[in-house]
Amino acid sequence: MKRLLFAAAALLAPFAAIPAHASDEALLGEARKVATTLPPKLLVALQEEIKKSGAEGAIPVCKDMAPRMAGEISQQTGWKIKRVSLKARNDARATPDAWEKAALEDFDKRAGAGESPAKLEKGEKIGNEYRFVKALPVQGLCLGCHGPAEQISPAVKAALGQHYPNDRATGYSEGQIRGVISVRKSL
Repeated sequence: MKRLLFAAAALLAPFAAIPAHASDEALLGEARKVATTLPPKLLVALQEEIKKSGAEGAIPVCKDMAPRMAGEISQQTGWKIKRVSLKARNDARATPDAWEKAALEDFDKRAGAGESPAKLEKGEKIGNEYRFVKALPVQGLCLGCHGPAEQISPAVKAALGQHYPNDRATGYSEGQIRGVISVRKSL
């Protein structure tokens, strides 16, 4: 019996030496990879649709296609993924919970102090989950629907009113934080 215990201890010893934060780093890397999967796919779909039917025609890409893309990524990876914002366009899908809201507010303060919005992220274990958010800075492409109200075309305003009657997601300038990609995974 002692031999069996010594053998088991010898097999487990290398793993006991790994600090707890190593698993946190692995989760951070995995979360970062998942979070950075959606934006480029969404950007390509938006660019294609804007070329075909203008900014007003591309609104369903963000409204309908982006949640489907996020669902596919979730199924493939096991991570829940969504976009949230302090100025949600779609309250049912994009309103942050308390943790996401605190991260967004912190990101706004840090960006206001000169940090690059593109580099702002936060990941941590909370209870039995790992949570991660990455800032989504406004790009030039976004301004047709999210820019200052006086610069949004009447056609886009009409389409936004139809799709999002309670829209609050305008008034941004390039580089500002529009929201975050939020991912979470049960541990």
